[in-house]
Amino acid sequence: MMKNIVLARIDDRLIHGQVVTSWVKHTNATNIVIVDDPLTKNTFMQRLLRAAAPQDITVQILTREDGVNYLSGEAVEGETIILLVKAPEYIEALLDGGVMMDKVILGGMGAKEGRNRFNRNVSASPEEVETIRRILARGVEMFYQLVPEERAEDVKKLI
Repeated sequence: MMKNIVLARIDDRLIHGQVVTSWVKHTNATNIVIVDDPLTKNTFMQRLLRAAAPQDITVQILTREDGVNYLSGEAVEGETIILLVKAPEYIEALLDGGVMMDKVILGGMGAKEGRNRFNRNVSASPEEVETIRRILARGVEMFYQLVPEERAEDVKKLI
């Protein structure tokens, strides 16, 4: 059986304060896996992200390819994983690699050039919207939800 992903989340800030703390408590996660190619080469940012994670949580920062290999690996008893990525393209790459997910939570995708705003915390470029549509077309549910206490909004309604 494949690794136990208890939460797959798109959030361009990855690990940050209350948000991660509340999701870790909500999911009882033991590990955080970040899939982000540029981050695997940035040791300073890796240190910051590891420092921001709760102390008892293992943080791994992997390339797309390593992410596919790791997450497709055998489940380890008692291991529960929060998967964090900055953009929908990473979710699509993992799905393409055979990683199973039935639900993705969209957290924050900040405003930047080429992105249109959908709500307070989500902006996406036309390419990112297309990627989200392809993910949804695979039968993967996607919800916008900043923290577990908040009501989840179906992303289909946003795009």
